[in-house]
Amino acid sequence: MIPNMTRRGLMIAAGLAAAGVADAQVAAFPVKPVRLVVPFAPGGATDILARTLGEKLAVSFGQPVVVDNKAGAAGIIGTDAVAKAAPDGHTIVLGLSNSLLTNQFLFTKLPYNTQKDLSLVYQIAVAPLVLVVHPSVPANNGPELLKYIKAQKGKLSYGSYGLGAYPHLAGAHMSKVTGGEMTHIPYKGEAPMVQELLGGNIHMAYASALQVKQHVDAGKLKAIGVTGDKRIAVMPGVATLGEQGLKDDAYRLTGWLALAVPAGTNKTVIKRIASDVRTAVMQPDVKAKIEAMGFDVQDSNPEVFKARYDKEVPAWANLIKVSGAKLD
Repeated sequence: MIPNMTRRGLMIAAGLAAAGVADAQVAAFPVKPVRLVVPFAPGGATDILARTLGEKLAVSFGQPVVVDNKAGAAGIIGTDAVAKAAPDGHTIVLGLSNSLLTNQFLFTKLPYNTQKDLSLVYQIAVAPLVLVVHPSVPANNGPELLKYIKAQKGKLSYGSYGLGAYPHLAGAHMSKVTGGEMTHIPYKGEAPMVQELLGGNIHMAYASALQVKQHVDAGKLKAIGVTGDKRIAVMPGVATLGEQGLKDDAYRLTGWLALAVPAGTNKTVIKRIASDVRTAVMQPDVKAKIEAMGFDVQDSNPEVFKARYDKEVPAWANLIKVSGAKLD
C-alpha cells in the first residue's frame, strides 16, 4: 500500500511530467505537416491565397503545408472538418467571412458552433466591394442612387452571386431603406452576374474590383462607391460610401479572408501561427498579390481579429435579419 503522501507526490510528479511533455510539444510546433483547409473549390481567390501563404509558411514552419480543398455547402463542409480536428495547430482553415461568421445566422442547423468550436487566429485581408451600376442609371454617387431607387419604386433590380452573400444583403438593405422594392436576382457566381449587368439585364450590383475595374475604366459600368472604411488601392479614385454620407453599418461591412483553428488549441501555438502568417503576408510579393485582387492587407493578431469579429457580429446579424435570407 502506498502511503498518502507518497501517492500524492506521485500524482504531482505525473502531472508535472505531462505538463513538461505538453510544453515541449508546443515549443517544437509544428512537428508534422500542417494541413491548410480551404472550404471552397480550387481556383478562387481564397485558394490562390492559401497556396501563396502555404509556400511561405512551409519555410518558417520547417514543415510542409498541404492545401486541402474541401468545398461544399457554402464553406460548411471544410470548416466543420477543422472544427472537429485535433486542437494541436496542425489543421488550419483559411475561410471567408461567410464561412466563419455569417453562416451562423443564415443556417438554422450548423454541424458546429462557430464561436465555440473555433479559435480565431489572423484576419489576413478585408475585401471591400464596389457598388456599380449600368451606365443607363442616372446616378453618380451613393445619395443620388438612393434617391433614384426611391423614385423608381418596383422598377429596378440588383444582382448577387448567391443568396445570403453580401451583395444580396446590402442590396436588400438599400431596397428597404428607400422603399424601392427592388427585385433581387441571384446568379451562380460573380462572373455571370457582372455579364448580366454589362448587358443591362440588371441595374446594379456589388462586385469585386478584380471583376469590374476594367469595365469601369472602359466606361461600360459606373462605380458609385466602395464598401468599408478605406478606398481600394487599385481604384483609389472611387470614394467609400461612408465618405459620401452613407453611414449605415451595411455600407461599412466588408467580406474578409482569415485563419482559424480548432477551439482548445494552445494559445502559444496560435500566437506562433499568427506571427508567422503576419511575416508572410507583409512580404512585398505576397502583399502585392493580395492587393492586386482588390483586397486590403491587415496587420492583425488573435486579439485584434477577435475584437473586430465581435464588433461585426451584431451588424451582420441585423443585416441578415433585414434581408430575410435563410439557406436551410
